[in-house]
Amino acid sequence: MANKKVSDRHTHQQEAPVPKGRLLAIGGHEDRGNGDLKEEQKRNVDFESEEILKFLVSELRGADPMVLVVPTASAIPEEVSKEYISTFRSLGVKRVEVLDIRQRSEAQGPAFHKLVEAAAGIMFTGGDQLRLTSILGGTAVLELMKERYTYDDILIAGTSAGATAMSTPMIYEGVAKGGSIKGDVRITTGLEFLKNIAIDTHFIQRGRIVRISQCIATNPGCIGIGLEEDTAIYVREGKEIEVLGSGLVTIVDGTGISRTNIYEIETGEPFTVCDLKVHLLSNGERYTIPTYDQLHI
Repeated sequence: MANKKVSDRHTHQQEAPVPKGRLLAIGGHEDRGNGDLKEEQKRNVDFESEEILKFLVSELRGADPMVLVVPTASAIPEEVSKEYISTFRSLGVKRVEVLDIRQRSEAQGPAFHKLVEAAAGIMFTGGDQLRLTSILGGTAVLELMKERYTYDDILIAGTSAGATAMSTPMIYEGVAKGGSIKGDVRITTGLEFLKNIAIDTHFIQRGRIVRISQCIATNPGCIGIGLEEDTAIYVREGKEIEVLGSGLVTIVDGTGISRTNIYEIETGEPFTVCDLKVHLLSNGERYTIPTYDQLHI
C-alpha cells in the first residue's frame, strides 16, 4: 500500500515546464569590432571579431526584432545604453529600446510592460549585479521577463554583472581577490533564470577559480560556471549549453565532493574541499547541466 502511494504521488507530480526561451550569458568585455584585443585573442587563430554579439543578433526571432537594453546594473546607464544602441544598430538591428529602470518603484508598475512584451531579445549590461538584483528582484517587470522566458521563444542575454545575476546562488562580492578564506565570498539570490547554477565572469582574467570553489563548497548541489572575457554560454531548454567566443568556460561540479571543512572552521580561516570535478570547455563544446526533478513545496 505504501509503495502505491509513493507511485501515485510521483505520477501526479506537476513537472516544471521546460523554458521555451534561451539564455546567452557573456563573461564580459565581449569584442565589439573596435580592434581592442587581448593578447590571447591576438594569438588565437580561431578568433572572430564580434562573434558573440553577431550570434546574439542572429538568434533574434521575428521579421523586425527589437532588442531591449537593460542598463540597471550600471552606474552610468545613459553612456552604456548609447554604446549598445550603436553596436546593435551597426549589426543590423533597427529597433533598439532601453528599459531605463533606476529605482524599485519604477519596476513595480505597468509602465515598462509593453517594452518587455515586444522584445525579441533582452540584454542586461554590466555593472554591479547586487544593484541589478536589489532593484529588479521580486518586481512585476522581472516576473514578466521570467514568464516570457518560460513560455516564449525569446533570447535573454547578459554580460559581466548581467550574466552573473542570471544565476542562483549569485556571487555579489569577493572580500579578497583569491577567495581562499571562509567568508571572503558573499552570496545572495540572483534573478533565477538558472537555478542551482552559480555564474562568475572575467573568470580567468581575474583568477576566480578559488572563489567559485568556495561558493560550490557551501552549495554542493549546484554547478559553478566560470566565463572568461569575450566568452559566452548559449543555454537552450534550461540545461543544454554551447560555448561561444575566444576564451574558455570553466565548469565546477561539486556534486561528488567527498570532504570539506567549510562548516567546521571559523570565518577567516582557509577552507578545504576535495574531489571537485572541473571541466575546461572551448568554442563549440557542449555540456548538459545535471538536473533532477524537484519538488516545489
